[in-house]
Parts: sequence; structure tokens; C-alpha cells
Amino acid sequence: MVFAFLAWAVCGAAFIILGIYDSLSKKEKAFGFWANAETFEVNDVRAYNKALGKLFCVFGIIFIMLGIPLLGGQNSPLVLISVVGVMFEAIAAMVVYVTVIEKKYRKKE
Repeated sequence: MVFAFLAWAVCGAAFIILGIYDSLSKKEKAFGFWANAETFEVNDVRAYNKALGKLFCVFGIIFIMLGIPLLGGQNSPLVLISVVGVMFEAIAAMVVYVTVIEKKYRKKE
């Protein structure tokens, strides 16, 4: 099961790398969070990208920590913690994005 955890950790590391890339980005266009959707007008692109980068970094760290039960061995019931935990983590990330980040950085019309 170490291989499963390593694969899980690589996925979490990808989120962390994406978060660092978002945080350090100096592009004038804000990064989109939703796939194939129009992004809203952002009032402070750098601060928005930094906030989105923090969200992805925290998501990646928690994602890796939720993979620790995979080290328990094959057919361990603790794997359910990983599966259910990631589901709740994804929902929490969406809630934080909509209620905090989008609300703070959406350009007022």
C-alpha cells in the first residue's frame, strides 16, 4: 500500500505546485477555478491569485494527510476515511471559494 500512498501524495503535490504557481503568477488575467466557465471580473488580480494559490496549497496538504490511512494495509476499513474525507474537503474548498474568495475579489458593478 506504500505505492498507493505515494501515488496519492503525488496528486496532492500537484495541487501544491499549482497553488505555488498561482500565488507567484503576475499575469493580468485571473486564474479560473471552475472548468470551462467564464471567469468574473476581478478587482485585484494579484491578491486573487495569491488567495487561490493558498486555497490550492492547503487543499494539497490536507489531501496528502487524508491519504495516510492508505498505509494501513490492503483491505483496511480506514481507507473510507480517505475517500469520504476528500469528498468533504472538495466541498469545503468550493464553499471557501464562493463565500470568501469570490465575494472578496469580484469587481463591483
